[in-house]
Amino acid sequence: MILEMLSADLTVCQLKSAAAIDLQKDFYFIGRTDEELSLVCRTADTPSETIVREDGWKGFRIQGQLDFSLIGILSQISGVLADAKIGIFAVSTYNTDYILVKAENFARAADALSAAGFTVQSLRSERQESENGL
Repeated sequence: MILEMLSADLTVCQLKSAAAIDLQKDFYFIGRTDEELSLVCRTADTPSETIVREDGWKGFRIQGQLDFSLIGILSQISGVLADAKIGIFAVSTYNTDYILVKAENFARAADALSAAGFTVQSLRSERQESENGL
C-alpha cells in the first residue's frame, strides 16, 4: 500500500458557525455533530473565528480509491504508529483515508510506516500536488 506524504501544514479546529468556512478552498474536511463543528484545513486557510485550534499537523494520504469492503487499513496504520508512540487524527473521504500526525512526528511516522512495509512517498509531482490543493 502506498502512502503519499502531503506537504501542506494543517490545522484542526472547532468553529461556532459553518459560515466561517471558505468553501472555495480546495482542501478541507468538515465534521458536524450535535455537539460540535470541526474543520481540518491548511493552516493558511484557517478561519479567524475558531473556538479552539491546534496547528502543527502533517498528513499522509492512502493512494488510490479504497473499496468499502477492505477491512483493517486504518487499524494497521494506526497500530504501527501507536507502537511508535505517535498519536493520529484520521479523516476519510469517499475515496480514501487521511492520517494526520503532529509535524514533529512526521518523519518518524514515515520511517515507522516504511519499516512496517508501507511504501511512503511524496506526491508524484508538484503539479499533482497543486491540482489536489496540497
